[in-house]
Amino acid sequence: MLHDHFRQALEDGDVSLLRKMWAHAAPRMPQPLTEAEAAGIMHYARTVSEVVTFRSRAYSHAWLLERSLPSGLPDRLRPRAQRLYPVTVSAVGLAVGGKSEISRAVGPYILDAMETAVLELEADGQLLNTPLVRQRVQEARTTEMRRLIGKLR
Repeated sequence: MLHDHFRQALEDGDVSLLRKMWAHAAPRMPQPLTEAEAAGIMHYARTVSEVVTFRSRAYSHAWLLERSLPSGLPDRLRPRAQRLYPVTVSAVGLAVGGKSEISRAVGPYILDAMETAVLELEADGQLLNTPLVRQRVQEARTTEMRRLIGKLR
């Protein structure tokens, strides 16, 4: 009976219920500390479980990949899952160039500062906010140029 309820909660993606059921069924086993940790565990469990529908397994696979977490979905099912729930990929192009000797010397440092700004925005979940990305990259470029050129004078 408990097994059926657990399977249904897993199928439904009910993290709160799964946490309660796990605490009741295995009180001496390690418990997820946060709802986010429990969600990650639940989605991984859904990808490896053969009693969960394929649609739920595919959704959990996409959810995990979006967050750079490992998926337990077998390789043979991954192409089908990715057709059902395509993974969105975002990218930011950065370039620094110049013909002068100074431009070539400071270019890598400026590029590094711009890349750091992009990585910070990615960590904050703001990578798809194009105006903000553009603004922060330009600010990083200007700040680093002032820092480097100021040292040359």
